[in-house]
Amino acid sequence: MEMPTDNFRADKKIAGPPMTAAGFLSMVRERLSAAGIEEAAAESWILLEWIFGLDRASYYMDPQFVLPEEKMKEAEEVLLKRERRVPLQYLMGICEFMGLTFHVDERVLIPRQDTECLVELALSIMEHEKKEREPGRKPQVLDLCTGSGCIGISIGKLFKGSEITLSDISGDALSVAGMNAENLGVAVDQVRSDLFDELGGSFDYILSNPPYIPSAVIDTLMPEVRDHEPRPALDGKEDGLAFYRRIVHEAKEHLYPGGWLLLEIGMDQGMSLLDLLEKEGYIQTGIKKDLAGLDRIAVGRKK
Repeated sequence: MEMPTDNFRADKKIAGPPMTAAGFLSMVRERLSAAGIEEAAAESWILLEWIFGLDRASYYMDPQFVLPEEKMKEAEEVLLKRERRVPLQYLMGICEFMGLTFHVDERVLIPRQDTECLVELALSIMEHEKKEREPGRKPQVLDLCTGSGCIGISIGKLFKGSEITLSDISGDALSVAGMNAENLGVAVDQVRSDLFDELGGSFDYILSNPPYIPSAVIDTLMPEVRDHEPRPALDGKEDGLAFYRRIVHEAKEHLYPGGWLLLEIGMDQGMSLLDLLEKEGYIQTGIKKDLAGLDRIAVGRKK
């Protein structure tokens, strides 16, 4: 349904009353579309609810509701940043993942729906092995290259009794992950480490979404990713496989016999990961696809 544009201002700014909810949606949609943002319509609704507390049900009861003047300056500041392609999740400071709310900022990657496939597969394996586990023995889970902590914390929240370790080379990332663990009530151990360098002990499940984008590809990505998300968390070096080579090789020393390694991968990296896993002696190797039918998870098991 086309929204009324009675309050659309010629200068495309929203400073100064009056502005109705309908006018706001129309104006935001036009400005974000002009900035090259594909999801402009969806984001206009998100901003209406986030800034003004007006959800769709309330909107349709009164589309001509006049938005409070004191919120207009805040809305304009947010819009200017979004037009510069600052990710909406960073502006809001939150991101939904596995039905949970995580804090995010420019110290960490924004959790994506693709990564939920990794968590769902791990939970499925853990549930399947639940009856085989020794009584009283808690599954040990390592989230390597944890970033926001979304993978490990989701496991800890959704699989009761698991013991979670979060590890990252970035102290800033671990600060964000620690905040998320506390906010979501999940007890975790945190280790600052360059992959396995500072990690001791063994785990039943090692999960990781490491940097896997080839260096030369990063500058071709959309501005939200290229200019705002932390480059070290994206850069998989020349061929995108540098971190996988280390992880697949070194993980064997940190997995219990029968333990699982699960890795998020790029859609064109499946065959390369299968080759790495099989050459390193993993069994039950495989590539799992995401909801779009693209290769997304590489999995292998220690003998």
